[in-house]
Amino acid sequence: MKKWIATAPLVVSLLLLLVLGTQGWSQSQPLSFGVIVWRSPILTAQFWNPILRYVSERGGVPLQLKVAPTGPEHAAMVRRGELHFLYSNHNFIKENEESGYRVFGRAQGDAERGEIVVLKDSPIQSLADLEGKEVVFPHNAAFLGYHLPMDALLRKGIQVKPHFAGNQEGAMGQLKAGRAVAAGVNGVVMRAFAQRENVAYRVVWSSDKYLNLALSSLPSVPPETVKAVREAFLKMADDPEGAKVLAASAAVLKQA
Repeated sequence: MKKWIATAPLVVSLLLLLVLGTQGWSQSQPLSFGVIVWRSPILTAQFWNPILRYVSERGGVPLQLKVAPTGPEHAAMVRRGELHFLYSNHNFIKENEESGYRVFGRAQGDAERGEIVVLKDSPIQSLADLEGKEVVFPHNAAFLGYHLPMDALLRKGIQVKPHFAGNQEGAMGQLKAGRAVAAGVNGVVMRAFAQRENVAYRVVWSSDKYLNLALSSLPSVPPETVKAVREAFLKMADDPEGAKVLAASAAVLKQA
């Protein structure tokens, strides 16, 4: 990714999509900005807060980061429409569609894959070797980290003992600690985690590619507010100050 940093590893540019606001709405306090739960709340805040401060100042729209403790809790917040802005894919889950979030930007760059991974020295060589074994997943709402890997296993008739860690890096941490023989993960997040934590691993299975996460807003947020936030994100990497913020956030994850 080339220009704007998403929660994944690199710098990205935004592909703008059409967004139209509908209902009237008045801004009397900071607007909530929810992000998908990939990492611990602390690391997520360290990454996102400087970015949101910049976007708030440049766009003139105060934004406040809202991080759920786990993926399912984030999905529930999306379902209830509690977040004004999102960087997530949980708004595309069928039961969350009624919340009506509207995409206004998407990260360009390498598409994401779901993966099943093992430690480099693991005896596991194929999906068949996972029969009856303990496999850790982020949570049961994770598209790349659970739905795709589990579908691949079930299609081959492979039964595993699933465990849930709460978020992507939680699952990776359990794999690293030897609490499971394999993990279902987002491939992009796994690569970043492995670099930061010095984890040698192998990919046993990989899904097709899927679009990167989207920036979305509630339909009640006025179009001029959405436009201001969108433009601030879009121009961030071209502004020297914005570029410094992006580099610093990338360094938090050791992905610069």
